Amino acid sequence: MTAVTDQDHTDEMDHTDHADHTDHADHGDDGRDADAKDERPENPPPVEDAEEAGDLEDADDHARVPADADTSGRTESKASADPADPEETTGAWDDGLIARRVNETTAAQQAAAVEIRASRAQAHSAHAAQAAHVPAPLAYDGPLRSRLDALRELVGLSRTRLDSGTLAEAGRVLDEAAARRRLSGQHTVVAIAGATGSGKSQLFNALAGVAISETGVRRPTTAAPIACSWSDGAATLIDRLGIPGRLRRRPLQSAEMEAQLRGLVLVDLPDHDSAAVAHREQVDRVLALVDAVIWVVDPEKYADAILHERYLRPMAGHAEVMFVVLNQIDRLPGEAADQVLDDLRRLLDEDGIALGEYGEPGATVLSLSALTGDGIPELREVLGQFVGDRGAAARRISADVDAAAWRLRPVYATGRRTGLSEEARDEFAARLADSVGATAAGEAAERAWLRNANRACGTPWLRLWRWYNDRREPVTGRLPVRAQADEEATARQRVEQAVRTVADRASGGLPAPWAQAVREAAVRGAQGLPEALDELAARAGLPVGRPPRPGWWPAAVLAQASMTILQVVGGLWLLGQIIGFMAPNLGVPVLLMVAGIIGGPLVEWSCRLAARGPARRYGLDAERRLREAAAGCGRARVLDPLAAELLRYREVREQYARVTGAGVGAG
Repeated sequence: MTAVTDQDHTDEMDHTDHADHTDHADHGDDGRDADAKDERPENPPPVEDAEEAGDLEDADDHARVPADADTSGRTESKASADPADPEETTGAWDDGLIARRVNETTAAQQAAAVEIRASRAQAHSAHAAQAAHVPAPLAYDGPLRSRLDALRELVGLSRTRLDSGTLAEAGRVLDEAAARRRLSGQHTVVAIAGATGSGKSQLFNALAGVAISETGVRRPTTAAPIACSWSDGAATLIDRLGIPGRLRRRPLQSAEMEAQLRGLVLVDLPDHDSAAVAHREQVDRVLALVDAVIWVVDPEKYADAILHERYLRPMAGHAEVMFVVLNQIDRLPGEAADQVLDDLRRLLDEDGIALGEYGEPGATVLSLSALTGDGIPELREVLGQFVGDRGAAARRISADVDAAAWRLRPVYATGRRTGLSEEARDEFAARLADSVGATAAGEAAERAWLRNANRACGTPWLRLWRWYNDRREPVTGRLPVRAQADEEATARQRVEQAVRTVADRASGGLPAPWAQAVREAAVRGAQGLPEALDELAARAGLPVGRPPRPGWWPAAVLAQASMTILQVVGGLWLLGQIIGFMAPNLGVPVLLMVAGIIGGPLVEWSCRLAARGPARRYGLDAERRLREAAAGCGRARVLDPLAAELLRYREVREQYARVTGAGVGAG
């Protein structure tokens, strides 16, 4: 058995000899591909028709070979066919199916060509009917859908706070999850990866049952990914991997193998340690798109640092969709294979890869020999069960979400308590109140109330003396301009210090990007805050007009007026006795004057004692109003923006918890 390919693997000399013919063949293939889209279904014909298709191609090829040509060896590469020859260009359509080449005489093949063409047409008609059935797309379960929705919401909420590079991996996971969900859910794409000389292409051929991927001593042997599909309907999945049609194959015709591996799409990758940079880039690109991967290692390089540090360790979270196969055990004598396998398990455990042993989920570790076939049936059986579950794609996406969430952990979770406490809010309001002089304003209001009480309840002579002193003091010059400017500068510094303090309190415990966003919000809110507080203090300071008077003030004023009247009456009485206008009687006028002189200050002192309580309450009320006004201004300009940033962080923190699986419901 051998493979029918669009381009045979030849050595370097063959490529040199047929370079010109290869260019023409590529153009011919493009033309055939375009025609094939119109005349034939998207997927290749079924495996049952592969042999007939191969027979027809052999018949056509041998019909064109001269009688003296050697037909016992391999046929000439289609890449060397002359596209100018219409018979060769439009002869047998090579769709990559594995076909059986027979070594019969040219005459017998020409005689059977008519029947084979008829059966081929019937096969194409049957396949056209099958192509109408498109495989059902992949369906994610409820928890995975919820995690993807949360990751999408997380990225949306974080775009204005985090740079695009930080969110790039999460965006890639969302894009790949959406792209994979639209494709077939009945197929599982498994890549075979390994180092140079590990035998991965040999294992690929052993699983396919026929030589598909080139093997040999020349390195690197596999230059581009090759795909082999065990069932129809996987064309879009292979298109997603970027594998052209000339590198797509079908396995050996076997009902048992097809039933066991139905739905498998196997991809042979170039060497991940290849000296060619393009090969390594293709490996990295395809590994990010497949549903699972089989890592092939050999006894010599199973502990290679490149494999463990660049691939296995970063992909430790993908253990459930990972196979690690120790190949070439036929080279190990006695119990050496078991010892190497145990050491390989130890290295995988050090890489953080969970091993799927004793029924636990994790990577599958096997040993085999692709050369002798030892262990191949076991791998095929495990691979068949893995593909039959139809859950590899969802597990791969779930592992990708886990990896993206782990990379985002430093920008969403710190393990410390975050937020702005009530104590910090009260302290900020108190600092703003001090900056506008709320305490001093309350004390001034209290003094104003007492001063008004003294003016209403004081003796006339004391009020006259105070009025005289007030007239002597200049109206201006009581508060130097320099002192007022210094006070304003000090108030501005207090405001700035209060904003810095509350911003530090609010950003404490936050990841760096969110802490920076909180500080920037505080800085924006602090712009113009001192001026707003000054204007507020002017409006909410002392009330306009005189302070209110309690109900007992009229009685106190009447009592003080009575004392003054007694003094005046007693004085006039004494004066009338002195000038002889009235009869001498010193007792009564002196008693009246003494009562008025002593009673006036006594009434004033009593009123002052009674006024302390209302004055204090009046001052505290004025201080409270100013504090509330300052706190409201600070809340609107600084605290509310800070609270909005903290709320946004709490929202993304909740979404991040859903992404990691915490709080994800079963539906």
